[in-house]
Amino acid sequence: MNSSYPPKNPMIAFFFSCVPGLGQLYLGRFVRALFFGGGFFGALLPLVFMIIANIFRKELGFFLLAVAGVFWSLNLVDMIRVLARMAGYRPAQGSEPSFGPSNGENERFNTMLLSVIPGLGHLRLGLMQRGLSFLVSFFGLGVMILFVSIVTRQEGFLVFLGILPILWIYGLFDCIQQINKKERGETLIDRTYFEDFQEGRETGRKNKTLAMILSMFPGAGHMYLGLQKRGLQLMAAFLFSIYIMDVLRLSLFLFLIPMIWFFSFFDALQQIARYGREELRDVPVVVWLIHHQRWIGIGLLVMGVYYLFDHILVNGLDIWFNKETAQRIRGWYYNYFQTFVISVLLIGGGIRLLIGSQVKKGNGHETLAGRNVIDGGNAGFSRRAPAAVANPGVRGV
Repeated sequence: MNSSYPPKNPMIAFFFSCVPGLGQLYLGRFVRALFFGGGFFGALLPLVFMIIANIFRKELGFFLLAVAGVFWSLNLVDMIRVLARMAGYRPAQGSEPSFGPSNGENERFNTMLLSVIPGLGHLRLGLMQRGLSFLVSFFGLGVMILFVSIVTRQEGFLVFLGILPILWIYGLFDCIQQINKKERGETLIDRTYFEDFQEGRETGRKNKTLAMILSMFPGAGHMYLGLQKRGLQLMAAFLFSIYIMDVLRLSLFLFLIPMIWFFSFFDALQQIARYGREELRDVPVVVWLIHHQRWIGIGLLVMGVYYLFDHILVNGLDIWFNKETAQRIRGWYYNYFQTFVISVLLIGGGIRLLIGSQVKKGNGHETLAGRNVIDGGNAGFSRRAPAAVANPGVRGV
């Protein structure tokens, strides 16, 4: 074996290799670090510049992304090849070993390297059904999404590719769990991960891993745990926010979308942590909305009027006005309607907060005044009572 490899931790090198060139730099392979890192970031930097300068070109952007992906893949393959060679390397006697001395540690590391491709690590452990389920799910889902997107010519289907990293991470950590079970001497059960979820359904217990995966979509994790009201409100808030802001072009309030997502995700994690230890209460996020469904009706009415105006009346202005006037009205509508809606929302929210604070302040003064009157009466009584007690003869008179 090649004895030129320095005594480095292979796990650290592997995780560093997620950033092209960083793992090679950690191992002292400076030429390859410059090659992979320069190719990857050299393709991304022009893409970032085009986005910032607002001169993005679709074809060139996809080409640069493809080049960056090729360099990232080559970097990872090269790192796996190098670490596989290091796995069998033993330094000369008296020098510091670069790897654990036992074959068990080498087997563990080789299995984790194979688990980078979903299912291969399980196949090495002899879990054929479990490995094939991860392998087929990962690559089958990716191929199907790309096929549907190409056939229908709808790029929106590519959003579902975001499921693949979740499945990849789940497969990696599941392989690590199987390795730990084997090292503890436990018997490994060869079954698909779908059967794990089915077992949870049969016993009546919820699978926390599945709940965590579902919580990536706001409200889905809550509904899986049985928190229907809370999950429905979070899901509706997230989807309606995206829809309304897109329809009304309210870009000023786009910050609400990540806020709702993070609130839903971390709230789901808290509910998952409580599950099994205490009873989960299905408390809606906005309690008053259940008892004031009139506001939902008003919102639906406003949306209906907006759709009537936007899709029918605006397009039919030529019937009632001449072409120049109709064009002027459309220009005013498309240029200033967004500003008008934002202004009304901000002014209405400010007035509502002012009225609410004044009402609370007024109730506080009334309560404080009532307490002072009661305390004052009690104080007067307490001031007169000692005098009567001090002169018992007065009572007789």
